[in-house]
Amino acid sequence: MTSTAGVRASPSLPTTQNSASTTSDVTAHKQWHRYTPSQESSVSLTATLSQPSSRAASHRYSNPSQDHTQWQKQRRPVRSQYPADSTEKHVEYILVASFDIDRGSVMEHQYPGPVGGDEHMLAELMLPDQTHLRQQDWTIFFLHKDADEETPRHKQRRKLRENGGDEENGYDDDDDDDEYLDGPPLVYVLNLVNTKQDNTVKRGAVVKAMAVCTRHPFLHIYKPLLLLALEQYFANPTVPTLANLYNAVNNMDISLMPRLSSFERSIMQSTEAKDLFLERFEAMVSQRMADTNGKPLPLTAPSPGAPSAGRGYGLPKDTHEFESVVHYANVPVPIKIPTALSPETVGNFSLVKLITTFSTPHATNPQPFSPLHPHLTTAGATTHPIMVLLNALLTQKRVIFLGHNLPSSEVAEAVLGACALTSGGLLRGFTRHAFPYTDLTKIDDLLQVPGFIAGVTNPAFAHKTEWWDVLCDLPTGRIRISNRIEAPPINEGTAFFQGAIGAANGSNGSGVNAAAGSDPTGDAAFMSSVLASIQERHGENAIRVKFRRWVVKFTSLAAAFEETVYGASSLQAHKDHSAYGSAENDLHPDVSGHGYVWPTQQAKIVELAANANRIEGWRNTRSYYNFIQDLASHYARQPVKSIDLQYLHDKLAKLRLTTEQSAHIYLAFASVVHTRAEISQLLSVVALGPSGLFFIAQGLFHPRLNVREETCALLERICDHDAGRYFWTALGRFIQMGFDRVKNTRDARTGDGSDKT
Repeated sequence: MTSTAGVRASPSLPTTQNSASTTSDVTAHKQWHRYTPSQESSVSLTATLSQPSSRAASHRYSNPSQDHTQWQKQRRPVRSQYPADSTEKHVEYILVASFDIDRGSVMEHQYPGPVGGDEHMLAELMLPDQTHLRQQDWTIFFLHKDADEETPRHKQRRKLRENGGDEENGYDDDDDDDEYLDGPPLVYVLNLVNTKQDNTVKRGAVVKAMAVCTRHPFLHIYKPLLLLALEQYFANPTVPTLANLYNAVNNMDISLMPRLSSFERSIMQSTEAKDLFLERFEAMVSQRMADTNGKPLPLTAPSPGAPSAGRGYGLPKDTHEFESVVHYANVPVPIKIPTALSPETVGNFSLVKLITTFSTPHATNPQPFSPLHPHLTTAGATTHPIMVLLNALLTQKRVIFLGHNLPSSEVAEAVLGACALTSGGLLRGFTRHAFPYTDLTKIDDLLQVPGFIAGVTNPAFAHKTEWWDVLCDLPTGRIRISNRIEAPPINEGTAFFQGAIGAANGSNGSGVNAAAGSDPTGDAAFMSSVLASIQERHGENAIRVKFRRWVVKFTSLAAAFEETVYGASSLQAHKDHSAYGSAENDLHPDVSGHGYVWPTQQAKIVELAANANRIEGWRNTRSYYNFIQDLASHYARQPVKSIDLQYLHDKLAKLRLTTEQSAHIYLAFASVVHTRAEISQLLSVVALGPSGLFFIAQGLFHPRLNVREETCALLERICDHDAGRYFWTALGRFIQMGFDRVKNTRDARTGDGSDKT
């Protein structure tokens, strides 16, 4: 398998940039910089922001070759994730299977036509083991369709991508075209099994299953519809019953759900604000009404006090979910679809439940792992079980979730949760090789898949240690490592750090920070933080964000590891501009550089040594090569290429910088972050951390006047952004007063025509 190198960066960045000061409307500014969630509406705030502040400000924030700062000012309309004129079906097939006492599992109907493949195998998957013992059960499984069956929407986007993009045809750099790089999207199957007691038939019960097949990973939205439809089918087991369901779900209108860029999705997933990007939904409604009435409507939000034109369309109460209704069997069924989905997120699951399942027994009665494995037990025999699971998926081990006497739905949810936990919304390759539910009859096919993640209910799997590397027993909450697992070979990376690994594990060798010796990987501290968040009921989203941060850090560590051991890394797409630019355009050393930031070189060696085995285990996996491919694709589309925003932000947060060093970083941020897309990229960096804009806002108190004013101007542009204002309001009154002071001083001075000093 080959890897793709990072794309070369070309934009130049001056060492420092003393931009001309600007003026702005003080009255308008006071309305937004003191905005708090307690105000009546974010719509009135947006209306205020949509007014141009001054001719000077317009000149400062505009560039004829770039987007305007505010999306409201853009002529390009907001696009839909699922356009109304799309030929793609929400549900492609509806299947019905039943259990016959003489013939076993039988497929009764496939509507509107055959799915393809082994019909008997499909029927067996729809009727899991021990179904007759439960009145109801859910299962999920995936179908791999051929590449020639790529959906029309993705065919169109692929052609546009190959042609270099075309804004007029609905493609631009905001699109997340890295999805499905490893093939056509999976077909996700949600299956409902019902058992009805009937003394007139053999075995005294009738068992039937109904499934919907969809390309949408949010397949859990169809659960209430399947409940209604299967009841309808029991009463009237005919094809028209299936046709009614098929037509109802495919008539579902979700065309008003706006399309978000990858940075905007990251911001939304990291933010709890319920009206984030509400302006996008307003714009979609405005465009729809313009199409319906034949009258063009502005893309700006309505003025304060005026009724919103989109209220009749029902704007979402929480923009994290798009609300729609499916009318089926004379019942309006409300549904909620996630607006911003991460890769490897399929269905509805709970990371809190998954973590609690394996953490509780470990906390009450810890049992050491045996045998130990360098890829898995990164903290020795007492490694936290969740970290063993995370390491197992990262290093592509064979993982089985066993749920003896549990419903199939519980093992399926555990499999899907484990995939999302390890992905962190960043890595791919887990769900494509996951089997949320399978059984003994398919073991031969399962064993042919390297690094599978499977859910089973048959206890026979527990005794076949040669079938798996890691077994997660859901009823007991214990994780086992197979005694048949192969030991990894010693390679260049682990040999390079061999001496440091021993020191980091507690040998107190020369030069090792003793404070890091007890937890050199940081895994114990991380899991303590996760469990504390669960205990304090921070919610599912907070836990997902924590694991996303962990994965982001892990990939950064891996890039630094490869650069240290091998001299270069394909995991680092960013190329320092100084490597390619002319001498007069080279970056200042304080803003060049990339990757993870350590306070000292000693701390770097300790942490890389502690993670060496885990990183080497990941370097030959599907998710590793997928990440390289995704990174190159993502870097080619990101608006800011000349500097590594994450790296510079981490330097502000972690290092004790001199006045000049910090000045160069603040001026670099102000120099490159102007457009809506650039601000979104910066916000996606600060959204992952708990500090928000705090470290950037410290530039308001810098000793140098030009740094204070450039930081002030940057924060003005951020506040003009439809997501930036939420990070602004979180800063606190002290920083906002500092902002007022800098802004008022600047406005007063520039009004006198003075120059900066």
